[in-house]
Amino acid sequence: MDEEAKNQPLDPLLDLLVQNGVIDNDQVEAILEEQRTGGGKPLRQILLDGEYVAEDDLVGMMAASQGCEVVDLANLNLDADMMQNFSASAARQYNVLPVEQDDTSITLAISGLLDPRTADELSFVLGKEVRFVMAREEDLANRLAQYYGDASSSIADMLKSLGSEMDEEGADANTNDVASLEGAANNNAVVRLVNMILYQGVVDHASDIHLEPFEKEFKIRYRVDGALYEMKAPEVSMAQAITSRIKIMAGLNIAERRVPQDGRIAITVAGRPVDLRVSCLPTSYGESVVMRILDRGSVSLDLENIGLPEDVYEQVTMDVEKPNGIIVVTGPTGSGKTTTLYSILRRINTVDLKLLTAEEPVEYDMDGIVQVPINYDTGNTFPKVLRAFLRQDPDVMMIGEIRDLETAEIAIQAALTGHLVFSTLHTNDAAGAVMRFVDMNVPPYMVASTLEAVLAQRLLRTCCKECKEGYDPDDEALDRIKLSREEIGGRQFYFGKGCKVCNGTGYKGRKAIFEYLRIGNAVRELINKRAPTLIIRDKARELGMRTMREDGVRAILDGYTTMDEVLRYT
Repeated sequence: MDEEAKNQPLDPLLDLLVQNGVIDNDQVEAILEEQRTGGGKPLRQILLDGEYVAEDDLVGMMAASQGCEVVDLANLNLDADMMQNFSASAARQYNVLPVEQDDTSITLAISGLLDPRTADELSFVLGKEVRFVMAREEDLANRLAQYYGDASSSIADMLKSLGSEMDEEGADANTNDVASLEGAANNNAVVRLVNMILYQGVVDHASDIHLEPFEKEFKIRYRVDGALYEMKAPEVSMAQAITSRIKIMAGLNIAERRVPQDGRIAITVAGRPVDLRVSCLPTSYGESVVMRILDRGSVSLDLENIGLPEDVYEQVTMDVEKPNGIIVVTGPTGSGKTTTLYSILRRINTVDLKLLTAEEPVEYDMDGIVQVPINYDTGNTFPKVLRAFLRQDPDVMMIGEIRDLETAEIAIQAALTGHLVFSTLHTNDAAGAVMRFVDMNVPPYMVASTLEAVLAQRLLRTCCKECKEGYDPDDEALDRIKLSREEIGGRQFYFGKGCKVCNGTGYKGRKAIFEYLRIGNAVRELINKRAPTLIIRDKARELGMRTMREDGVRAILDGYTTMDEVLRYT
């Protein structure tokens, strides 16, 4: 195994197989490599597909390690009343199924290794002593679908009983008393509802969850593939208890509702580690809460997997190996800039390089990299942290965003003194990033001497595979994207009709398009002459740069996305 892998703790499942002598270190390395390059394929699936272990043997080992028995859940007779009375939200959130219970205890079927903290939380949520039995993963999934349906129906059922449960337990959902507010936030019904809201956000691959209080309603919306979708929400009287529950989970002050607060929640959803970045904002009718979902289990931080075209990938991999200079990733908020930067850092993160990052906030924890969160309240600003970085003997520095002249000057100083610097900017295209530095009053000769490359990107929604249909574009459509019949060569365009899988939108998932500007001598001369963005872009195209519109057209012809998406974002 390489040095980086040796220094990282093994996944509990791999560790279990190593301890039982099922796999060796070479196989561990092969499995981890497949996990890194497999586009989010679950570790358990890799183990079974690769025939490293038989499923029944794996289930037996996990049961022995958890000190529990194995059950044949597919053929087990389950009490219908018990299943009906068990919390659907708890079943889906924790991926468990009740198989037996009495007044003081309950036995739950699980299909994987369980964190002790999760077991304690289950005991609290259910109000009973909890015991476990182990079942096959497919059997558990089938039984969950049989008894508890989909997540949306679970939430609908829960909302019906939420108010009555709150009344029965005497929890006041709308109060200014801190003790009463804590009681409402820790009410079992509220805990289950919040867990279910988080669960549905993760399984729907939402990037953000919005909880918004208004005078007469409380809205819950998910942002999926860049668009917001509303779900059935509880009564507005429940808003304060739900918001307080989230603030408690994020370690925030529930008594403070006059100023914005930011926090973080680390949870496990259906066996996957998920980080939530929480932002609370005071409004006229309560606190608006937005949670950014950072699903470490579904995001691939490998440069090979972010969708770079082959020619751009080759150029990027050469440029990130340079000893010094500045490389900028640009695009609007939510275009995947941070994921691209993390993928680059992961590629160059070796034992012989010192890597430092300044971020607001730190989104993904990476072993072997020193990550510093920016906090303006404590005076930890970008310029202050970056000056400290220069005294930390770094080889590579990543700056979350270059916003002002002071930050830009320190980045340039670092590049001139032998450091490789990565950062982001908010510009419409790659050529625009060059002039953004000049607009910040950075001398053009300093930009020309330090800037090595600019990668601009956008995220386009991709056609839903379940309802995707082809069609022949008319001449007007071809004219809008400046294509001829000869250029499309008889290929069809595609669109999604809309189905249950894509919530009727016709889109499911997103794909990045890119524009890569390498700063060569010809472009450096134009920068020194303060040439406008349009001239720099034209020169870059003359030298072989493909614009984002052209990369978007490539995505249309390859059948990934629609013409409307490309025209909307480029």
